[in-house]
Amino acid sequence: MDPGPIEPLRSSLLDWWEDHGRHDIPWKLRPDGSRPGPGEPLDPFGVWVAEVMLQQTQLAVVLPYWHRLMAAFPDVGALAAASEHDVLMLWQGLGYYARARRLHGGAQRLVAAGGDPWPRTLEGWMALPGIGRSTAASILSSAFDLPHPILDGNVQRVVARLVAHPGPPKRDMAHFWRLSETVLDPHRPRAFNQALMDLGAGVCTPRQPCCGACPWRGRCAAYAAGDPGRLPVKDTSPPVPFQVIGVGVVRDKDGRVLIDQRLQEGLLGGLWEFPGGKQEPGEAIEATIQRELREELAIEVAVGEELITLEHAYSHKRLRFVVHLCRWRSGEPQPLASQQVRWVAPEELSSYPFPAANARIISALLLRLRASQRPAE
Repeated sequence: MDPGPIEPLRSSLLDWWEDHGRHDIPWKLRPDGSRPGPGEPLDPFGVWVAEVMLQQTQLAVVLPYWHRLMAAFPDVGALAAASEHDVLMLWQGLGYYARARRLHGGAQRLVAAGGDPWPRTLEGWMALPGIGRSTAASILSSAFDLPHPILDGNVQRVVARLVAHPGPPKRDMAHFWRLSETVLDPHRPRAFNQALMDLGAGVCTPRQPCCGACPWRGRCAAYAAGDPGRLPVKDTSPPVPFQVIGVGVVRDKDGRVLIDQRLQEGLLGGLWEFPGGKQEPGEAIEATIQRELREELAIEVAVGEELITLEHAYSHKRLRFVVHLCRWRSGEPQPLASQQVRWVAPEELSSYPFPAANARIISALLLRLRASQRPAE
């Protein structure tokens, strides 16, 4: 780092934050909406829920989900006592559903331990499922104002530009942790860490950083070099695989729809979906649907007209779902590759937690059914 004194760097960031920071984040306020004083603890439960939601998700997206979950489960005991189904229903649409299952499991573990459930150490928080070092540090600094550095994506970017680091941060994380610890204000860690995140979110942005508004411009090596936007250096990413998925919306003679519940593992574990699977090379999509439903559910179906085609991008792959209406012909549905299967009336589908892509299929199905029920003109 620049050998200049650290204290002016800290002070300039906190002064900037007082005027330009985000001071309305609900889990970082007292119950009456006022800001806590230095060292004053906040509700660890609300902070923990928020930090898990914020993993790979922006604050603006998280806010309504946080409010809904906190209204339904106001404390760790209520969350621990809830069913996984109810937790997933509240999480539906937020994505990365493994976070919800880990949060639910963590609540049950904390309650089972008895006494004061809230850890005061990094190790204590990192013992919970899905909590890494940066999330644990953010919980400790936000809830208890303890001096722990954080290193989320915003902080990595700010620090990489501050020192003009020549390589990708993920290849030198130990060094970045030392830098974050060096700049941290040990007397106001909650405010400082929030200020650092706000600087990355609103000023030191990934593209076209607003250097003219930055309190650290005078100490920033990337700004002095004249091209802060080129940092941090990015790792070369492998191409994202693309797959076509054939999906069958299977109905029986009573008009019910067949859905199955995914196994617990993976990003979408525990959610419900319409059955289907990956198209093989050279295979017609109708044949894909028939084969997948035979292999996964032990049923035979007649594949009818296409309902909808949609694309959905995950962090690790892109999928195209080609969805056809199907008529159940024979075989008793069995969960050969899932937890359970169920026949559901179309109007009851909203009572089940589905991945985002399946929610669009439900909308298309209900629209089709309403159209078919209109009297002919």
